[in-house]
Amino acid sequence: MKEWIKAARLRTLPLSLSGVILGGLMAKWKLNSIAEPWDISVFVWALVVTLLYQVLSNYANDYGDGVKGTDKKRISEAEGRAVASGKISANQMRNAVILVSILALVFTLILLYKAFFPGYMQALGVFVVLGILAILAAIGYTVGKRPYGYMGFGDIFVFIFFGWLSVMGTYYLFTKNFDALMLLPATAIGLFSVAVLNLNNMRDMHTDQQSGKHTLALKMGFKKAMVYEIILLQLPLILILVYMMINEIRSYYAYIFVILFFPMMALRRRIIAVKQPKELDPYLKQVAIMCFVMSLLVGIGLNLIH
Repeated sequence: MKEWIKAARLRTLPLSLSGVILGGLMAKWKLNSIAEPWDISVFVWALVVTLLYQVLSNYANDYGDGVKGTDKKRISEAEGRAVASGKISANQMRNAVILVSILALVFTLILLYKAFFPGYMQALGVFVVLGILAILAAIGYTVGKRPYGYMGFGDIFVFIFFGWLSVMGTYYLFTKNFDALMLLPATAIGLFSVAVLNLNNMRDMHTDQQSGKHTLALKMGFKKAMVYEIILLQLPLILILVYMMINEIRSYYAYIFVILFFPMMALRRRIIAVKQPKELDPYLKQVAIMCFVMSLLVGIGLNLIH
């Protein structure tokens, strides 16, 4: 059980929850403003489904990189992987991917039933398709003959699924409404998510090159990938601030997230100072936690408005 928990990579879970937390709490604020109910059970189910998607992604990545030999060179570096180290067999991990995929689909259907049945059947159908696509995307990053993570498309998929789909999809579960302005906070979460992926790919550039894993970071090179990283980390808080201003939100409570500007500046400086790719590993967790805290502060701050 210990190896399965390790393979689930618990440190990635706060990042995956950030979009659901932000989208759900922003929906609560919006519904409260028009005296409409907010169903906490839908929120809980959304969190559970997101956790399953993330665990599925981590298991699938462990399996895909393991059978392709990508992880063999990482065992003595930042993190040992279950399949590559032999602690879990490839067949066992493949079966786990299938099992978690089924669980993710079942729990997705339960969530969508609670959110849309019976009054919004068209939306239910659309979200079922999106759920299936999310499961396929979680698996397809490293698994298959042409995994998109090996072709440099990981950043795009992470941005869409962890950012836009996570935040705006969760918001829609509650409000049944598409708000174009929600693209701003959704993009903020997406950029944070890509920042974590880019750090991961920058750290593994040397071994990825040897394994034929052509990530965007590898294609750009370390220096350009670092510039890309700083841009990714610079924009999220600004986008949230723009969202607040466009909505003419004047309550001080809504702006408590601004306190993150200072730790974000310090974090960016520490990342810029890194010269060796392997030294980037601690910052993956720090960026993920920063995203998680931002989601909480923005969501709680808006709901403190009277």
